[in-house]
Amino acid sequence: MRILLVEDDPKIAAFISQGLKQNGYAVDQCATGTDGLHLALTESYAAAVVDVMLPELDGLRLIEEMRKQRVNTPVIILSAKRSVDDRVKGLQSGGDDYLPKPFSFAELLARLQALIRRSTSTAETTHLSVGALSMNLLTRDVTRDGAAISLQPREFSLLEFFMRNPGKVLSKTMIMEHVWNYNFDPQTNVVDVLVCRLRNKIDRDFNPKMLSTLRGVGYVLKPPRND
Repeated sequence: MRILLVEDDPKIAAFISQGLKQNGYAVDQCATGTDGLHLALTESYAAAVVDVMLPELDGLRLIEEMRKQRVNTPVIILSAKRSVDDRVKGLQSGGDDYLPKPFSFAELLARLQALIRRSTSTAETTHLSVGALSMNLLTRDVTRDGAAISLQPREFSLLEFFMRNPGKVLSKTMIMEHVWNYNFDPQTNVVDVLVCRLRNKIDRDFNPKMLSTLRGVGYVLKPPRND
């Protein structure tokens, strides 16, 4: 999942960005309200984290413009202002949650995950399953045939991407944008390496094999056939 982070304090931005990436999210980061609004209107995000005090365009006006343009991306507002009136203004501008500074990353992550769950229209928002492969999005537990599978953050993010698109071929470009969030370099093999690592964990000791490579096209997680 991709998160938009609009924060002009370099230390806070780095702190949040690193934490989100370690938890499997791709992050688009910018430091001005103008750049944040441009990204919010042109890209698709699971959620946004927006500071109030931003250069060029403040956070509340950014959110108001998003809502005027019918962009419904859920937004957590960050602010050093802690009064009830400030929180009310933030929510009235179109924000979905308000987190005063200083804050713990654990609380930010929990609030962000809650917003994403509430905004997801699918019936199954906390648990994914494809055949005997199961993923709990809250606890981040993964099992196949009841056996626990330990995944690193990027492996988890990639598997979630596959499990949200069972039977659909995902190209290297799509995977790069989802997991790393930078422009695709046809010379790199990072996607192949990550898919290989994931395949070893979810397929090597199990049958039938689920993760397939379509040479020159991409990869697909195939649900087991019901023969």
